[in-house]
Amino acid sequence: MLWNKNLKTMMSDTNRALLFSLGLCAKAGKLIYGVPMVCEALKKQKTVVAVFSAADNSPNSAKRLSDRCTYYGVPLYTLDIDGDTLSGAVGKSGRLAALAVTDQNLCQLVLSKLPKDTE
Repeated sequence: MLWNKNLKTMMSDTNRALLFSLGLCAKAGKLIYGVPMVCEALKKQKTVVAVFSAADNSPNSAKRLSDRCTYYGVPLYTLDIDGDTLSGAVGKSGRLAALAVTDQNLCQLVLSKLPKDTE
């Protein structure tokens, strides 16, 4: 895997562990991908435990996610990772602005890998 080789040289250990745990969530089928799908899942009251946002989102996407997560009471975490790296870690092509984890136990795994200063 080409992205995995670049990931090892570019990322810190904390970010690498975070991306690998998100990849595990994707492998288990417990992720919702993209801002429109995350907002739709929140609106339909689906089981969304936490939302993770890329660092390089547009202001419109960031506000939309923030407003929806605040309204529905779901925690929103902005990661220190750009959208291209985030999409590569979960096996998607293109750029990915947001992910939602739908399983409580897997969400606890991802949250344990977050840096302590992440909001």
